[in-house]
Amino acid sequence: MSEMNTENLQSPQPAAPETIGRRRFLESLSIGLGALCGAVLAIPGLGFVLAPLFQKPPELWRGVGKLDDFKIGQTVSVSFLDPSPLPWAGVTARTAAWLRRVKTDEFIAFAVNCSHLGCPVRWLGDANLFMCPCHGGVYYSDGSVAAGPPPRPLTRYPVRIQNGEVQIQTRPIPIA
Repeated sequence: MSEMNTENLQSPQPAAPETIGRRRFLESLSIGLGALCGAVLAIPGLGFVLAPLFQKPPELWRGVGKLDDFKIGQTVSVSFLDPSPLPWAGVTARTAAWLRRVKTDEFIAFAVNCSHLGCPVRWLGDANLFMCPCHGGVYYSDGSVAAGPPPRPLTRYPVRIQNGEVQIQTRPIPIA
């Protein structure tokens, strides 16, 4: 009787080596194919997320008008083509800036976007202020913050005069 009990307690006989090999192979194949599918799906996603870190945004000089078109002390809105328009962007490829002629050969250009959340600011010539209608941001004529939630001054564009034409160096606008 004791012999019978010890036989029952022993583990069952291992399966044939061919069965274990086939099971291990199919298990490894399934894991490998799953990993390959995961990599095929993850690589484009990683490229989309990491590509902006390695690409320098384009900075181009865009003409906004002739030198004689602007009066000293006047702030006007000028429009130009975005530095990186997409072929299907259409009208949205155009952007704008506030341009002021300070002296005969000196200009200041500000982005039209509020530094708070990117809403378009407007120039109030009577008050000599830029105002953001969305959240009450107010900027002085030099672009510095006067009141409201904006965390920093209006973004400035570099301006130059080339062959009698006023040009603005465009770049993507940092927001928040």
